[in-house]
Amino acid sequence: MLASDSGSVLRPKPPIPTPYPTRSLFRPCCFDPGSRPAAPNLTLKMELLRRMGRGCFKADAVDAGGRDLFDTRRRDLFDATVASSHNSVPLHLVIMVNGIIGSAADWRYAAEQFVKKLPDKVIVHRSECNSSKLTFDGVDTMGERLAEEVLSVVRRWPEVQKISFVAHSLGGLVARYAIGRLYDYSSTLTLVSKDCFSEEKSEYSKQCLEQSYEPKIAGLEPMNFITFATPHLGSRGNKQLPFLCGLSFLERRASETAHLVAGRSGKHLFLMDNDDGKRPLLLRMVNDSGDLKFMSALRAFKRRVAYANANYDHMVGWRTSSIRRQHELPKSNLLVINERYPHIVYVEGETVDDIGNKTSNIGSQIIDLEEEMIRGLTQVSWERVDVSFQKSKQRYIAHSTIQVKTYWLNSDGADVVYHMIDNFLL
Repeated sequence: MLASDSGSVLRPKPPIPTPYPTRSLFRPCCFDPGSRPAAPNLTLKMELLRRMGRGCFKADAVDAGGRDLFDTRRRDLFDATVASSHNSVPLHLVIMVNGIIGSAADWRYAAEQFVKKLPDKVIVHRSECNSSKLTFDGVDTMGERLAEEVLSVVRRWPEVQKISFVAHSLGGLVARYAIGRLYDYSSTLTLVSKDCFSEEKSEYSKQCLEQSYEPKIAGLEPMNFITFATPHLGSRGNKQLPFLCGLSFLERRASETAHLVAGRSGKHLFLMDNDDGKRPLLLRMVNDSGDLKFMSALRAFKRRVAYANANYDHMVGWRTSSIRRQHELPKSNLLVINERYPHIVYVEGETVDDIGNKTSNIGSQIIDLEEEMIRGLTQVSWERVDVSFQKSKQRYIAHSTIQVKTYWLNSDGADVVYHMIDNFLL
């Protein structure tokens, strides 16, 4: 069934048979030529292109029972049939965030799998506030937009109680900024002892009540913060932008010209921003900064997971996406093949950096900045999941394959998506 946030239920058309049942079929949902006065063909085409650019096309995501999984009006995805049988909507909100020059469509496949595997557990919202050229506006501007979008989604679903983020590439940095803005805590009074009851006054003594604080993100309980191929340490260090092949003169040139290609986002990635004399944004984001509680927000989540391509990712290096130093990367002889998840080659459980035992390489300013970010981010524990498409025909587009950006191009990354869902904390 098809769910809308107004509570109405619409009956979808029967699914169209297709020789590729794992692929989605697409039909326009945001534009209905019959609902508006006739216009010249050119105007209609321009309107369609504009709508497509905003991501206003939806998939006919149907399961074996023919149930439509999509909200017709927005990017909120859940199983309406299960929700109606329980007389309630799922209580866990999952926010999915796209990377640079991306859109809400990038997470379509993963969102469908989420709802199929956890039909009564999650509502999935694919962010649409930062797409296409808007991803050049800078991590801070994009983060502010994402924070506002999340608040609007939470208002739309007042029943939800928990929140998780799943982000790809630059979207991981944007999500980290947004949760810093959305971080808050609620205070509750709890009874210390049952013996504190006063029979004379028939009331609890104030001394018997203890005030506790519970961290919240957008007023909800934070659960999972998951990134896929995110440049957590930026792109400035050696081989952090792999297609430059580690050539120092190209990496220096890239730092100087990144803003010409990717705007303010390029400056942030290469730590070349100095707004009002402040330190680069990525350095500020490894600590709480004023009213932006970046690390407090990260610490509030029950899990933090970094999926990283160990090879063939030409956009984001292994170190920066897994938040590790070079010598901490798993050796090739430690990489294994998991039959259930063939492209997951190494899983490192929750670890917190023992800062006292780490030393920085003072011979290079770039390494110092990288070390500072690692030390800041690893104040909280991270699970690290290393991925390799070395034997896949899709290995040269590993940066998109890890999230299954487009199924027919990136289908080999499906097991990585399943791994993420199978280990998702509800």
